[in-house]
Formats: sequence, structure tokens, C-alpha cells
Amino acid sequence: MMKSTRLAAGPVFPAAASLLFLALSSMPAATLLAAPPNEVEVDASEAPRRIFHSRVVLSVTPGDLTLAYPKWLPGEHGPTGPIVDLVGLKLTASGQTIRWRRDEVEMFLFHCTIPAGVDRLEARFDVLTPIAAEGFSSGASASPQLATLNWNQLVLYPSKTPARDLVYRAALRLPSGWKFGTSLATAKDEGARVEFLPESLETLVDSPVLMGAHLRDISIGSDARPHKIVVAADSEAALAMVPAQKEAYDRLVAESGALFGARHYQHYAFLLALSDSIAHFGLEHHQSSDDRLGERSLIDEDLRKIHATLLPHEFVHSWNGKYRRPADLATADFEQPMHTELLWVYEGLTQYLGNLLAVRSGLSTPGQYRENLARVALWAGTQKGREWRSLEDTSIAAQILYGAPEHWEASRRGVDFYDEGLLLWLDADTLIRETTGGKRSLDDFCRAFYGGESGSPKVVTYTLDEVVTTLNGVAPYDWRKFFEERVFRTAPKPPLDGVVRGGWKLGESDTRGELQKAREDDADVFDFTGSLGLIVKNKGEIVDVIPGGPAERAGMTPGMTLLAVNSKKFNHHWLRDALGESKGAAAPLELLARSGEFFRVYPVDYHGGERYPILARDETKPDLLAKILAPRTGVAKGAAAKPKP
Repeated sequence: MMKSTRLAAGPVFPAAASLLFLALSSMPAATLLAAPPNEVEVDASEAPRRIFHSRVVLSVTPGDLTLAYPKWLPGEHGPTGPIVDLVGLKLTASGQTIRWRRDEVEMFLFHCTIPAGVDRLEARFDVLTPIAAEGFSSGASASPQLATLNWNQLVLYPSKTPARDLVYRAALRLPSGWKFGTSLATAKDEGARVEFLPESLETLVDSPVLMGAHLRDISIGSDARPHKIVVAADSEAALAMVPAQKEAYDRLVAESGALFGARHYQHYAFLLALSDSIAHFGLEHHQSSDDRLGERSLIDEDLRKIHATLLPHEFVHSWNGKYRRPADLATADFEQPMHTELLWVYEGLTQYLGNLLAVRSGLSTPGQYRENLARVALWAGTQKGREWRSLEDTSIAAQILYGAPEHWEASRRGVDFYDEGLLLWLDADTLIRETTGGKRSLDDFCRAFYGGESGSPKVVTYTLDEVVTTLNGVAPYDWRKFFEERVFRTAPKPPLDGVVRGGWKLGESDTRGELQKAREDDADVFDFTGSLGLIVKNKGEIVDVIPGGPAERAGMTPGMTLLAVNSKKFNHHWLRDALGESKGAAAPLELLARSGEFFRVYPVDYHGGERYPILARDETKPDLLAKILAPRTGVAKGAAAKPKP
């Protein structure tokens, strides 16, 4: 690797470029590089203005040609390519303007005709990143101080061509003074302009670039394969990381190795963008992850606490989702629709394992884990939609549920395969431990299913049959029936057997837990599910009303604005006071609400005070949950932010 004075310039890791292939594909790099590579050069010099300029050069032959803009993106589980943000498209070849026409049915396709004697087509266009839109990578991706570049937004390719068969030589021009991080290998670094080694389109799209004016590069772990966190923030102060947090990320690397037993990448980079001006989410890639949080998320204790599971979750996806992937999600190009019915494995098991690794590494505490588990258990039991929609259907319908309104979610169900997936796989883990007398656990399934030989990135597909077969190899049981009852059928009650079998039971407290308080104060959304059956923003907007709860029985609905509680102007503090005063009172709470242009007082017959979910220890059962959360590589020191019991 060439020496550079710029922090994190060039490749994030000194490793050769690696190609990502679908299952059973063994095409060597030399075969791919035999043809002249296509080119994509991105001018990100106007990224602070949220504008990216792209120049794409494709090898073509004369005749009719259809160009595709990536639509279905791995990890986003839907047709989320931001085609609406592509502007200024112009095609030229040998100095001639090439006319194009959008397909009348498929908006992501452009038809054109290549003249005789032309073998290279140039496309130029801009991509405008939204200012405040939430969403995945199609959401806000840049601020005046940083940006995340996703190559799928800046390329075109010949329609119906497998992404692994197309080779692109990528280049990037940075804003003045900015630094960058990526899992791509660098061919040339000229400071303001960087060229990367040629890669398949599949690998390129799987390798985002984080850039910014304030950027630092933090090596973590002691594994033979390098691991780093590359952090870009809107301010220099926001880049700080307390030593205990760094130590926890060191342990995260070690604990992931102990869990899976192999690594299917040559190096790994967490690309962490910290800004209040971008969409906040995490998106998995094979050798990196695109993680986006608020600006102060590393230096504010409550924010560290809230988001402690994000990086572990996306890290688990390198094994579960990238290396092992449901067969119907491993499409050859970015045009074919993905079938998402196994997201309860892809995302649900990742939710379970990511939360475990957060505790095992010390990013979270067992107490915080139990508080979150209690919240999930209460939430799952209030989802009236479970009576008509199975967990599998929430997976199948993921592409429409991700963008569904927050109102009426308890009646509709949302992307429940995440949190109910946590309950489902806790159920499986405790069942394995119980039936084998503690000799086996879900960790054994992970090693058998996701382990094997360490090596370069590749995709090995699977079906439900293989999941069932592997589980039976770990602990013989009727696993197909297990999933039939919990995943494929509707059920009025959530799968809480794992909580009970784990030695705990759902209880209630009149005081908010530390995680709930931190989350509510950060989001300004307050959860009164356990008492009034109401979720409300502090400005009064009612987000949801729990079916069958006191607020719904009084006639309240989502979308109303709560104006007053017992004749006093609403805020969440006064509502909590009123709940406390309701104990023993004969009169109902009086909630004044506005629905459109109409005002009405709703008498809510509730007298139970504040109620929040907790887990209470069941001393008649062994504490399997403690064994599940215990580190595999040594004793974690507690949450990195502030050690707690």
C-alpha cells in the first residue's frame, strides 16, 4: 500500500480487491477482466450541496439497447432505487447525441439505438439526494460536512445482464479537503481524485464510500482479518470515542468470531456517518456496513445506549444475509423482484443475534437487554393485526410495509419480522438448551449454518428446508411444526415461551426504564401502551391507539391531536401526573382532542396509574437468559457508555 498523509485515504484495508459471486459461481477475476471494463466516474465535489455528477461509459454493440437503473437493492428488500432523483440524463457516442426513451411500464429502463461503428456509449446524469427524507439509501445521504456514496445510484448497466458479469472501473472526485473510507481497493490516489481497482458491478454496488471533512479511522479487534470503524461527522468533536466503547468494539470482533467460527470476508469496515441532516438507518454489505446516526451518537451517553445494537446488527448480516442468503433474495441483477418470505430468518435472526452480541461485547448490559425484551413482549401482544396477518405475511409484504404510515400500525402490523423475530429465535434458543440439557444452543446452529471455511466474499443460498435440517442436526425436534405454528399461522398471542423458558416473566412497573426514557426523550414520542393504550408525540399527535385499550374504548383514533388532559394543556409530563392521580379516582380522565376541524372531550375510564413492562425473575426456573447473554471470549465489562448491573 502506498503511503499517504491523508487519514483513511486509499483503501480502508491493505487487501487485494475481491469479487462477490452468487452461490456456486467460481468465475475467476481474470475472466471478468478479459473484456474492456466499463467506467463510472463520480464527481462528488458538490456533495455539500447534495448533488452528485456521474459519467458512465459502457462497452456496447450496434443495435437496440436497453439500459437499466438499479431498482431492487440487496438489503433494502424492495424496489427502492431512487429513480426520481436522477436528472439531466444525456447519452452520447462518437460525438453523436443518442436519443433515449423511458419504458412505458418499467420506469427504471431506458431504450436507445446504438449506431453502426460505435463500441462505447457515454451517459452523463446527476443524482440529487433528498434534504430531509427518511428511508434507506434513497433517503438524505449528504450534509455540508459529509456524504455517503452508494454506487447503485450512480450507474447504468445493460438490462438483463448479471451484475457479476459486468466489470466497472470506478473513480471518485472528492470535495476539497475531504477524506474517505470504503472497502474497495484503491488503484490510484491523487488527493482530490481517487481511482479504484476494477470490480464486478455486484461488488461495486456492495461497497459504499463514506466521505467527509471530519473523518477518523479506528482499528478494532485483534483478528487476523483487519476490522475498522470509519467515522465521519458534522463536527470534529463528534468523532470522539470513549476508551470503554473502543474496548467493547474490540470484543465485538472477538465475540462474532466465537459465535460463527469463520469469517467470509478479507476485511471489514463499519462506515459510520454522524449527522442530524441525513436519514438514519443501517444497511448491510459484505465487507462493510452503511451506518447512519445523529451527530452526537458517540459522545452522548443516552444516544450510545439507544443505538448500541446498530453496528452489531449490521455486522451479523455479513454472515446472515450476505454470505448465507435466501435463494429468492439472491437475484442475478437489480431488475428482478426479490421474494422476501424468509426475512424472519434474514432479519429476525439477525435482530436476535445482534442484540446478543451487543451484550456479550459490553456495548449493552443484561439489564438493558431485559428491558428491551420486556418492551418487545408487550408490544407483540398488542398487535391486533396478528389475528389476521401471519408473521410470514409481514415478511412477504415487506416492500410495502417499510413505507407504511405509522398510524394504525397495531391494527395493520408493520415489519414485525424484526422484533417478533427476536422472540421467535429466543424461543428456539431456549428450546435447544432445554431439550439438550444445556449441551447445545443456537450458537451451535450458527456455527453449522454460517461457519465453515473462512475466505473471500461469496454468496451461498439456502431454503427453509436447510434451516430445518440444520436445526435438527443440532437438536432433534419437529422444527417444521415449530415454525408452522409461530410463523405461518395467525396467532392472537406472541411467542413468549422463550421468555418463560429463559427463567423470566412479563411484569409491570410504574416507572419508565432507562432505555425507554432515553428513546422517548430523543424521539419526542411517548409510549403509554401499558396504561392508556396510546402512543403520542409531545406536540400532541396521536401516533397509534392500541385496539381494545382504554383510549380506543373511549373512541379515540390515530391521527388525532391531543390538546388537553383534565382541562390542562397537554404535555407528556402532565399526562403522567394525571395517570398517577387516576389511581383510586372515580372520575375518568378527560382528554380533549382535535380530529380535523372538530374538537371533543373523550372520557377515558382508566384508573391504574403509569404502567411500563419489565421482566421479573422466575426463581422456579434456571436463568437460561443469563447463560445466553454471557460472553464467549471473556467477561464483558458492561455497557461501554456507563457500566450497569
